[in-house]
Amino acid sequence: MKDINWSELPFGYSKTNYNVRCYYRDGKWGEVEVTSSEQINIHMAATALHYGQEAFEGLKAFRGVDDKIRLFRWNENAKRLRKSAEGIMMASVPDDLFKEMIFKVIQLNKEFVPPHGTGASLYLRPLLFGSGPQVGVKPAEEYMFMVFVTPVGPYFKEGFKPVDIQLVRDYDRAAPLGTGHIKVGGNYAASLRPADRAHHEGFASVLFLDAKEKKYIDEAGPANFFGIKNNTYVTPDSGTILPSITNMSLRQIAEDLGLKIERRSVLASELGNFEEAGACGTAAIISPIGKIVDRSENKTYVYSKDGKPGPWSTKLYERLLAIQLGEYEDTHNWNTIVE
Repeated sequence: MKDINWSELPFGYSKTNYNVRCYYRDGKWGEVEVTSSEQINIHMAATALHYGQEAFEGLKAFRGVDDKIRLFRWNENAKRLRKSAEGIMMASVPDDLFKEMIFKVIQLNKEFVPPHGTGASLYLRPLLFGSGPQVGVKPAEEYMFMVFVTPVGPYFKEGFKPVDIQLVRDYDRAAPLGTGHIKVGGNYAASLRPADRAHHEGFASVLFLDAKEKKYIDEAGPANFFGIKNNTYVTPDSGTILPSITNMSLRQIAEDLGLKIERRSVLASELGNFEEAGACGTAAIISPIGKIVDRSENKTYVYSKDGKPGPWSTKLYERLLAIQLGEYEDTHNWNTIVE
């Protein structure tokens, strides 16, 4: 293995030694295969290519303060992948197969789990897609499930520092009765153009509104939004928002720290009332928001005037990261040690 500067890693793909794969054929899952190839041989009429039968997950393995490797809430990722599979009529991956494959791929690539204290982690990408051919619009009869890993640094190059977000009204991420609540590629494809425009205009990410009424906060790009006011953690509740495992964990930690929790519809007009705001997800844990600029209405909401994260965002981030790294007692049994 080449020398890796762990503390300078971007959030991107780096080659590792192995990935693992399994096929669903004739109504059942087969044997787990290990390969060093980064390529997939796929039929030109595969449903993933034509009809979007594809879903994925993202989770991290951490080298703890005790040098043990920890996986954070992997069972929630397995559960969410099943919901995604059901949503677009793919074969479901059982918990035991999901666990076998994520543990195997970590063990095969242990040397790529970054050392404790570097700020880096091993990112796992489970991927499920229709590999069987169909020309008519219908589900495939064959599916492939694979997991690859790559060591990563922070999702935003700024790290745990406030970022600027652009609120957009002229694009929708997902339809009200569509696929916004599951983790499928089409949702991300729909966000690419507004996100690219926001980047060119100097913003780290975008904040979408609901597609139906354009009144309520939806997703914050590839993450969930939260705001804090009056000792209350407020996060949107909507059928078009992906249920974030990080957000679910932060709500529990917020409660542990004495905050009230409100999961409800959040009006865009409330943005000016929050003392702190952030985007949360697996990749960044929390990206504190410095300001939100409403592109269409020329309004700006400022949450950080000194370039520092707010006190509650800092406490939440540090507590969750400490649990993931084995530095704080895992009272909710979220971690699984990879032997």
